[in-house]
Amino acid sequence: MATKVSKTVSLPGTGDQMPVVAYGTWTVWQSKPGEVCNSVKVAIAAGYRHIDCAWVYDNEEEVGQAIADKIADGSIKREDIFVTTKIWDNHHSRERVKLNVQKSLEKLQLSCADLVLVHWPTSFKDGDDNFPKGPDGKIIYAFHDLLDTWKGMEDCVKAGLARNIGISNFNSKQIQRVLDAATIKPCSLQIEVNPTFSNERLVQFAQTNSMVVSSYAPLGAPGRPWKQSTDPCAIEDPVITGLASKKGKSPAQVILRWHLQRGLCVCVKSLNADRIKQNLDVFDFELSAEEMSQISGLNQNFRLYTQGVTAEHPEYPFKAEF
Repeated sequence: MATKVSKTVSLPGTGDQMPVVAYGTWTVWQSKPGEVCNSVKVAIAAGYRHIDCAWVYDNEEEVGQAIADKIADGSIKREDIFVTTKIWDNHHSRERVKLNVQKSLEKLQLSCADLVLVHWPTSFKDGDDNFPKGPDGKIIYAFHDLLDTWKGMEDCVKAGLARNIGISNFNSKQIQRVLDAATIKPCSLQIEVNPTFSNERLVQFAQTNSMVVSSYAPLGAPGRPWKQSTDPCAIEDPVITGLASKKGKSPAQVILRWHLQRGLCVCVKSLNADRIKQNLDVFDFELSAEEMSQISGLNQNFRLYTQGVTAEHPEYPFKAEF
């Protein structure tokens, strides 16, 4: 039987087809050496055709090896796989943007990324340290203009290092600044979205501006180490579990379907082979308008990823209304 693969969405600008379900590779608190490589191979075998990476995840070598191995064994061709990476905060000067992308591509064993995102709008001191700290233990900020950073992103497209470029964790005002000045407009926005943090206003803003929106932590990151017993947990909510029972699906599949029917892409991650496969099996059922509304009603504007280390930076994105 042929492997089921993710459906795709057309990216504005190039028209490239981006699979709407991506396999995410941020597993900092979970993975042991070699596990990311193995899990990416499992994901590709299961039908994932979009791998979401980032410089700061510190595992792009393993991702690159997994992709190379699956190409070598004939499972896929390079053109079958869509690879996203992200530049980190210590590479926000125009010149260092290109350097970051080149270094990521070397680790990934690729000549060009399908999509490169600016991971955060905040910038750190230039250098090799991803989290440079001063004597007081605080992050040493830099204050690069977002528009200079974006020019560096455009340079990467012109140099053939990136097919598409976008942004992540930007608020609406920051997005508008980039849109107003860009020669190549951002085609995609990756932000936190889940049933208890629907992020509806920002989603609508981006979609209205012809950006494809991707959700990270779509399941609410139930395995996060900083989870508190009082935190809302959508995947265990009776609304979700009830719908899962009704549909003959898992709670995770119901939540992912809710995202897809909002026109969102999702970035899912797991090191468990069964869950990796299960998270892609979300295209054979639908939620009714009433069921969608029930899930949307779980929203509490409960943000999981606050990036507190950048809270004093002038470009900290989460002080804005949306």
